[in-house]
Amino acid sequence: FPIIKKVMDTIPCNKPYSTGREFEYIKEAIANRHLSGNGPFTRRCQNFLQDKYGFKKCLLTTSCTDALEMCALLLNIKQDDEVIMPSFTFVSTANAFILRGAKIVLADCEANNPNIDANKIEPLITAKTKAIVVVHYAGTACDMNAIMQLAAKHNLFVVEDAAQAIDSNYFLAGKKKPLGSIGHLAAFSFHESKNIQCGEGGLLVINDEQFISRAEIIWEKGTNRAAFFRGEVDKYNWVDVGSSFLLSEINAAFLFAQLQAIESIQQRRKFIWHKYFQLLLPLQGVGKIILPQLPHYAEVNAHIFYLVCKDLKERNYLIAYLKKNGVQAMFHYPGLHTSPFFKSNCKRTQRALPAADYFADGLLRLPLYVELQESEVQTICSHIKNFYETAL
Repeated sequence: FPIIKKVMDTIPCNKPYSTGREFEYIKEAIANRHLSGNGPFTRRCQNFLQDKYGFKKCLLTTSCTDALEMCALLLNIKQDDEVIMPSFTFVSTANAFILRGAKIVLADCEANNPNIDANKIEPLITAKTKAIVVVHYAGTACDMNAIMQLAAKHNLFVVEDAAQAIDSNYFLAGKKKPLGSIGHLAAFSFHESKNIQCGEGGLLVINDEQFISRAEIIWEKGTNRAAFFRGEVDKYNWVDVGSSFLLSEINAAFLFAQLQAIESIQQRRKFIWHKYFQLLLPLQGVGKIILPQLPHYAEVNAHIFYLVCKDLKERNYLIAYLKKNGVQAMFHYPGLHTSPFFKSNCKRTQRALPAADYFADGLLRLPLYVELQESEVQTICSHIKNFYETAL
């Protein structure tokens, strides 16, 4: 019993949020007698996202991983094509292209945030380079203007891995563009750890019209089934490669309730993010930690609040200290360039990536979810202050 009580008292790093309307919509989906993908709730979600963010075409998928795999298929990635991406990312970013035979070329982070350094990309481009994949870490925009100009110069495609970037924007000359609307293709996640979630789910965004019709075919197992259901053809056939990428209507119904509440969800998450920043700023002022540094062109969508410790040893001590005091704090990715798979299979592209190593060793994520109370944020920050004042 004491062990169970301690687990229950722990402030988790994440807690999936329910708006209260999910069951209502799931019940409606069941009543519709359409539970597989591409039904009424799928279309409602896709239309919502297209209308709100100006995406040209949206297709719900079973995961962000699947959306990225669709990107690789749409770009006709083949054996020995080169794809440039950051090392500091989740393995799905790379796997989607590795599965098509691509050679992954890893770039370093910026010095002051975990995103890919646009200035480090051009030296990596060769005649075999096919695409650049950017990852908007913690919902913070990469330098998209510089990256899109570079892609145009070298005739490359750009894929936005926007798994963490729903409802975040890039600012250029006083105008804002939603993340995911800038590259040729983009992928979002609706995993339970994300701001908007349905347990497991994802989204493919197509911004380049040349990919729209083929995307539907790949999405529907390589058939023109979607066109058949719209009455555009009298029967459907196998016309291309593809797979079963559709999100079920149960998940889409859950997701639609989340999308309808996105403004209140985001307002609450941003409040928590800024509270952390305010309370921990004095520790940054005396050089104990580094807080998120936002480029002038980026905004906060409050997906993650992180701080950066001096080194791996200090971060591990802080994680253990917070755990002892009932707070679950977590590190994030090790750089892909340090992984056993990359070391064994991508020897030609290995290079030193010091900024990626820095964030892999020092970055620490703090609890952030809608139901996190302000008093709990204050408690977490007090523990961090005590750690640096007395425990370190």
